[in-house]
Amino acid sequence: MMKRLQKPPFQQKALAIGFTLGVHVIAVVGLLYLGMSQPPEPPKQIRTVLIKPEDLPPVTREETEFAETAHENVEAEIQQTATPVEDAPVIPVAPPPLPQPEPAKAQASNTAAQQQAEQQKRLEARAQAEAEKLQAQQAQRAKAEAERKAQAAEKAKATAQAKAEAEAKRRSEAEALRKAEAAEKAKLDARRKAEAEAKRKAEAADKAKADAAAKAKADAEAKRKADAEAKRKAEAANKAKAEAAAKAKAEAEAKRKAEAAEKAKADAAAKAKADAEAKARAEAEAKASAAKQAAEEAAQKKAEAKRIASTAKRDFENKIRRAWDIPVGSSGKTATARVTLTDSGSVASVIVNSSDPDMKASVEAAVRAAAPYPMPSDPDARREARSFTSSFTAK
Repeated sequence: MMKRLQKPPFQQKALAIGFTLGVHVIAVVGLLYLGMSQPPEPPKQIRTVLIKPEDLPPVTREETEFAETAHENVEAEIQQTATPVEDAPVIPVAPPPLPQPEPAKAQASNTAAQQQAEQQKRLEARAQAEAEKLQAQQAQRAKAEAERKAQAAEKAKATAQAKAEAEAKRRSEAEALRKAEAAEKAKLDARRKAEAEAKRKAEAADKAKADAAAKAKADAEAKRKADAEAKRKAEAANKAKAEAAAKAKAEAEAKRKAEAAEKAKADAAAKAKADAEAKARAEAEAKASAAKQAAEEAAQKKAEAKRIASTAKRDFENKIRRAWDIPVGSSGKTATARVTLTDSGSVASVIVNSSDPDMKASVEAAVRAAAPYPMPSDPDARREARSFTSSFTAK
């Protein structure tokens, strides 16, 4: 805080009033002294010339804090004056006039009156100059006081602005720290969620009854998706971190623009919402794609099982035909056999339909003689091949 080098305003006013009163008292005393003093004696004749107060021009007496009157000052031979004010200017008093040759009484009175009037004018001019000088000094002091106050106000304004900037910077740093912590927490949550999802998928894969090749393929696909998801999340986290840094910088530069800050906040919220929606859509698309791929693989596997089972059934028929002993005299006759096998290829049941008993017996004997049948290794194909129906025609 700046030191105040100037005196208090009430002291300045007191000094100004004292100085003004002192100037007026000195002027009045000087005029009275000139008007009431006796002229010097001529060098040759001792003669006294008296001037009546009525012959002097009237002098307006100003109100002062002193109670002395003109005649009391004359009686005291002007021995006392007001206490001079500190730094008050000294007003010179004109020296007594030089001795004049003996003039006539009227001429001496006129000359003294003229001298007194001239002296009064000089004193008034001097008093006016001193008053103007005092007014200029007071104006200069007032100007200095105003400049000091302006400097103090400017310094206070600069201090307040610096404090506001420091507070805004602190808030910006705190906001950036909060957002960084939130981003780190979100990253950790995402990682935990990905780990939990990977664990769930692993457990589901362990429980699946798919064959080794399908399981290996599913594991490879799951790993690829997990890696891709982790990479995407890492890139998203880096992007979010960069955007958070850019946003913090923008907020620091535009700390006094509340509307811009609110708009940036709204944009960030909208972007977070859009990212969440995009993530949900991506996850839904990924699940749909996986389901579609699984369905396609199941359909493909089922078709392959049917193809293998169809091949196995043809092999079964050929084996039965090779073991079939066609009865004599049954040319052109037919028989239909419905065969059910076990997983090991043994005959579980056989039903033969034919109008000729010999045909029926020979076909059933051929079916049982051809056992055991080579069953496919694929469970679905084996299940499909366990039951088949064949037609036989004797030639």
